[in-house]
Amino acid sequence: MKISRITALSATVALWTITAAAPAFADEAPADVASEAADEIVVTGQGQTRQVQVLSSADIALQTPGTSPLKAIDKLPGVNFQSADPFGNYEWSARISIRGFSQNQLGFTLDGVPLGDMSYGNHNGLHISRALISENTGRVEVAQGAGALSAASASNLGGTIEFFTRGPKDDLGLEANGTYGSENTFRGFARFDTGTLGDGGPKASLSYAYHNADKWKGDGEQRQHQINARIEQPLANGKVYAFVNWSDRRENDYQDLSKAMIDRLGYNWDNFAKNWDLAVLVAHIANNRGDTGAPVTDASAGTVYPSPIQTSDDAYYDAAGLRKDLLASIGWDSEVAEGLTLKGNGYYHRNRGRGMWYTPYVGTPGGAPITIRTTEYEIDRWGTTGSIAYETGPNTIEVGGWYEDNDFNQARRFYGLADTTGKPSQSPLKFPKNPLLTQWEFDFKTKTYQYFVQDTLDLGQLVVNAGWKGLKVENKADPVVQGSLTGGKIQARDWFLPKVGALYRFTDEQEVFAGYTENMRAFESSTGGPFGTTPAGFSALDLKPEKSGTWEVGLRTTSSRFQGVLAAYYVDFKDRIISFANGAGILGNPAILQNVGDVRTYGFEAAGTYRITPALSVFGSYSYNKSQYKDDVVNAAGAVVVSTDGKTVVNAPKHLAKGEITYDDKQFIARLAANYTSKRFYDYENTASVKGFVIFDATLGYRFETGFMQGITIEGTASNLFDKKYISTIGTNGFANRGDSQTLLTGAPQQFFVTLKTEF
Repeated sequence: MKISRITALSATVALWTITAAAPAFADEAPADVASEAADEIVVTGQGQTRQVQVLSSADIALQTPGTSPLKAIDKLPGVNFQSADPFGNYEWSARISIRGFSQNQLGFTLDGVPLGDMSYGNHNGLHISRALISENTGRVEVAQGAGALSAASASNLGGTIEFFTRGPKDDLGLEANGTYGSENTFRGFARFDTGTLGDGGPKASLSYAYHNADKWKGDGEQRQHQINARIEQPLANGKVYAFVNWSDRRENDYQDLSKAMIDRLGYNWDNFAKNWDLAVLVAHIANNRGDTGAPVTDASAGTVYPSPIQTSDDAYYDAAGLRKDLLASIGWDSEVAEGLTLKGNGYYHRNRGRGMWYTPYVGTPGGAPITIRTTEYEIDRWGTTGSIAYETGPNTIEVGGWYEDNDFNQARRFYGLADTTGKPSQSPLKFPKNPLLTQWEFDFKTKTYQYFVQDTLDLGQLVVNAGWKGLKVENKADPVVQGSLTGGKIQARDWFLPKVGALYRFTDEQEVFAGYTENMRAFESSTGGPFGTTPAGFSALDLKPEKSGTWEVGLRTTSSRFQGVLAAYYVDFKDRIISFANGAGILGNPAILQNVGDVRTYGFEAAGTYRITPALSVFGSYSYNKSQYKDDVVNAAGAVVVSTDGKTVVNAPKHLAKGEITYDDKQFIARLAANYTSKRFYDYENTASVKGFVIFDATLGYRFETGFMQGITIEGTASNLFDKKYISTIGTNGFANRGDSQTLLTGAPQQFFVTLKTEF
């Protein structure tokens, strides 16, 4: 065990040990400490019958502007977030897992609107970094094991992450900030609040953000325009609200690597961009050698790759992700009669996207030995959620539902490139036109039906809630251009998924909670799901929807100086569907899906915040997780194909430890954070892994209260403060059965940023 790991774990244990006696000490705390404790940046879910934490906007404000709220919640117990960029916004690399459950097994919502599973190849939603400007994040609620029954998600096997928008202010105001830093990063943000218009009238806000940064290695940029508009009309006992959020993101990709490639080519190896002539030469050589399956295109190029290149997959010319999104919603939340509350919203989401790769495996007739290979996305979905709750005495009964209609078109196309020198004839950051070939195209139709019923009984010291939800998702695929893939229908349905929880308060400061929850994950309506295979393969699939049963028990304590939680859990995960990688990612071969049986997961989590003074606080968390497959993968004849029985689940670190020291006296701001992630496996038989690492981030700032700079804040932030070299994301191209594969991304090096903020 490394010293860094021992230090991180010891610090967390020490924090818990010290603060266990905090209530007695806290009784002597001055009143100002108590008032500060009510505004903690992490709230440990006091009063909840399940493990849950809430991260406030105060914590998100300590990050570099533009940082994804997913990176901010990485400090919470059980949460593992990785990205190859310093902001956590680069979608090809952004991966979050909780207690061994991967991103597409979690649920995500924004103000109650479903965001789908937030996968890169979005089929039913969009990433939070496109759905909301980070400066407009009001709070984030993380339920590690059992999300609320009302959460609108068909994928929340392992918990939910619910984002909430910072609402319009009551007073007229203007906010603005500008950030500049490493890799020519520039970010500008402006927000105008109307304040309350008239007596009891509406209030609104309008925000714009622009973000542009060069890649930290290779050539390319990652840029985004965003607009958020929101209006709220207060009611006597509630509000009506509406928002429209728009995003245009275009980002060049980093080259996916294997461990062998990193050892041979170096940590900073990347795509060929802007060396177009070298990319063309390598493509000709690959054709001459027969590596691509294409005929010889230029015999004079020879058959020997220029050093240090050894294969046509060592680097491609470039790759990019393009996404345009419009997300709109109108909702209400009101007590319409004594004890009777109505909530609901209607929403619409439109997405147009491209995932682009310059591939040497398909040449342009009469042009370059390379084409642009795209995966194209078009989403048009709408839906509605609603609930009615009635409180009578100690009882609160609530029923509600969710319906969504999603039309999703997905296609694989190739676009030609002229035989030019110096640079390609089409830019990777523009939507290409006039395809040479449509390999396949499908219209997917998904209808989702969900309802829930729950009752909460609050007897003072004892709180009990129980209920269930029902979920049905119908998936249909109609080929426009079938290619080798399949159309058809499939559905996931379970009308009774129970949830029960209890909370007992020993005192106002100490409570214990326990609960059990069942969840189901629906199938994907995309080529990443059951439809990404041949008709014969689809007929042979023996798939059942994944299901989980989660047991939790925990203890919380809170006082004017300290709040903390200690929880343990056990998860029985049935009918685990594994997506086996099938060749290099650029080939676009459909992944092979197979039901590999059950997974057993258990572990414990501890987290606590200790306020030393009104300005100085310490936060720490530690998580232990053991997730193992319980069965081997066998073929139709019963022979073992992949030995997964007893193996650790891919990308499921056993240990996570986080620590943070924060100082804020309303003028001077300082923060130092450390994040430890242990070893992770990236093949199913556990023969390939990446080692653990510790990353430090820091913030220093000052708010000017007087003089000509009054109202201005200057902040300096650093990510990867000590310039640690490490592998961040694993599984970008899926996971192999065994051994090394080209599915890794290295983490961003040390980066520095300076931000000026002002508010009128």
